[in-house]
Amino acid sequence: MFSSKVNTLHLRHSFWCSASFGKATLSRLVLGIETSCDETGAAVLDETGEILGESLHSQKHVHLRSGGIIPTIAQQLHRDNIERVVQEALERSKVDPRELSAVATTVKPGLALSLGVGLDFSKRFVRQYSKPFIPIHHMEAHALTVRMLQHVPFPFLVLLVSGGHSLLAVARGVDDFLLLGHSLDEAPGDTLDKIARRLSLITHPRCSTLSGGQAIELLAKDGDRKKFHFTTPMGQTNDCCFSFAGLRSQVTNMIQKQEREEGVEKGTLLSCVNDIAAAAQHTVASHLAKRTLRAILFCKEKGLLPPSSPPLVMSGGVASNLYIRKALMAVAETTGLQLICPPASFCTDNGVMIAWNGVERLRERRGILPPNVDVSYEPKAPLGIDMTAEVKAAAIRLPPLKMIG
Repeated sequence: MFSSKVNTLHLRHSFWCSASFGKATLSRLVLGIETSCDETGAAVLDETGEILGESLHSQKHVHLRSGGIIPTIAQQLHRDNIERVVQEALERSKVDPRELSAVATTVKPGLALSLGVGLDFSKRFVRQYSKPFIPIHHMEAHALTVRMLQHVPFPFLVLLVSGGHSLLAVARGVDDFLLLGHSLDEAPGDTLDKIARRLSLITHPRCSTLSGGQAIELLAKDGDRKKFHFTTPMGQTNDCCFSFAGLRSQVTNMIQKQEREEGVEKGTLLSCVNDIAAAAQHTVASHLAKRTLRAILFCKEKGLLPPSSPPLVMSGGVASNLYIRKALMAVAETTGLQLICPPASFCTDNGVMIAWNGVERLRERRGILPPNVDVSYEPKAPLGIDMTAEVKAAAIRLPPLKMIG
């Protein structure tokens, strides 16, 4: 479908002017393409945020069997499915490629091999149809998705938590962010997945089709988190950064101890698996809640948020965990913020959030490139202006925080 001769435009300017859109300007239809990790997603949106057509191919079950994402396998699965996924999104939207106003594609951050597939496809597509190209920062898209669903004015505080990322930032505009904290090692979703693998939850009859984080959440509902105590990370560090590797080590050591006590080999389900899941999940929630509380106090001290019920947006795959949501709800209520979470289907990676970020950028004419400009992907890419040093220098001490459960 997309293999005809490329028509390359030679432009003098680095930004594609709105006058170049022709009739498509009136409808502002954006195709979004997402391949940053293990989801191949595409969607067509209009400028009101209406989803005209969407398609998503998940690799979850393939990587679940292999015990983790193998980049070369993820790359091949993206290659095998991207043309079909994009074609399905276009067909469901009843939009001809020539009617599009622009194509928005994730180019950073993410798995290099996965990003490359989406970017290569998009380059061919925009050159073939002479369409403006909008490179998208994956975390920026997660942060702004909520604005597609309801009116959330800038500025607002955002907590992004997923399998690959965790950060706190103030969103001041479509491409204007102040980074208050980020993970120093691994992301919370990755930690929960690794704990689930160490607990062999894939062999649990209730968890065989679930991701690691989903399995932890399910079993934790029937567990007693007070049966095991794990220290919340970075308790003596007065900043908003995260660290989850040490927690994973604590949990691993406890699992090994319980295996010795029960006299079972590694790979065998422990009798206390629900309690360990509950305790691990609670400690992740506690860490996220405490760092977010400090970020809120910092923002209030520096006047970075509106004085009356400012929004706290929580997004990313881990935001679908209801226990963690309740912990953040407690923080929001304590500090007078309004917690807003997109529905679970919009928390995970998808083409819709990329298309919406494209819509927002198109409106403000930010980062819109002509089809012949060469763009590279960036596996590692910080979000916004780094304020982490300023947060640490403020040395804000936390008041007691009553946790749920």
